Amino acid sequence: MRQAGPDAVAPTASRPRNQHLLLRFLAKKLLITVGLLLGVTIVTFGLVQVVPGDPVTANLSDQALNDPAAVAAFREKWGLDQPVYQQYLHYLGNLLHGDLGTSQQTGRAVMADLGHYVPATMELAIPTMVLALLLGTGIGMLAAVRNGRITDQLVRIGALLGLSAPPFWLSLVVLYVFFYKLGIAPSGGRLSTDFSPPPTTTGMYTVDAALAGQWDVAWDAAQHLLLPVLVLTCLTVAMLVRFVRSSMLEVLQQDYIRAAYAKGLPGRTVLRRHLLRAGLVPVITVSGLAFASLLSGTVLVENIFGWPGLGQYAFRSATALDLPAILGVSLFVALVYTMVNLTVDLLYGLIDPRIRLS
Repeated sequence: MRQAGPDAVAPTASRPRNQHLLLRFLAKKLLITVGLLLGVTIVTFGLVQVVPGDPVTANLSDQALNDPAAVAAFREKWGLDQPVYQQYLHYLGNLLHGDLGTSQQTGRAVMADLGHYVPATMELAIPTMVLALLLGTGIGMLAAVRNGRITDQLVRIGALLGLSAPPFWLSLVVLYVFFYKLGIAPSGGRLSTDFSPPPTTTGMYTVDAALAGQWDVAWDAAQHLLLPVLVLTCLTVAMLVRFVRSSMLEVLQQDYIRAAYAKGLPGRTVLRRHLLRAGLVPVITVSGLAFASLLSGTVLVENIFGWPGLGQYAFRSATALDLPAILGVSLFVALVYTMVNLTVDLLYGLIDPRIRLS
């Protein structure tokens, strides 16, 4: 009987080592995340203290401001009468118990506010990113393959125009054309006044309505998604196209791509097996940052379309100097970017075997 050589044992022996590397990598990222979140709380807390303005003035009415007892009660309620370091230590103590505090603006727990506003932003971000990846990757590859031709020139001009268009301007143009002139899309909000929100499961109206079998509500919610998703997709596609085109052009100049064409391999096979896989590594980084930016809230687009997402919540909290809400949003944004970067790092190893976790 033929005995198995050492090469047959190598894959099995390497599994524990790969698992050890993965666990060490995840532990390292977890420590970095904890340190990052702690740093975010320190920086945000300090910035709010030095920003001109007073939370008392921003939150109380003129009549209450003229009442010293009301002002003193407000300061005592929110701990503003304590030294800054005591306020910060008190916040950290609550944070360790999963308590982000209570918003001075809404009077609700910040965690509850985030649970309300974040799903609305996710409902914009997810379809935007899916469409942007499909369109951006396809158009960018087409421009790279047809480098220097008329198709490439048109794509480059379109991407430049998309990157140059301010989000608020593009939002107003889209509203004017599709709502005012053509009347084929609603002006803003998440639902028409004729419908009530569906039972909450995920917080995303289209998904929750579909789960509840309320297809008329789901269709109305999808119509309200149309314009803001269109604006965000145009902006994201313009950015992705430039990176995809640049990355694919660099890969096309490699010797193994030329060798694949020289061997007579079909163009689609070369694109799918060699070009796309090798060129996706830098594109994943840009896509991850774009998705994190969408999840962090798009203030201008959400305000123009009256979309009650994280961007609006962050804007209102900042104008009211609502410290618990500002800290809660900052922590969420930092956590989003950290998790996206972790996912991107893990995807690197799946797409390009030459990359190893370290």
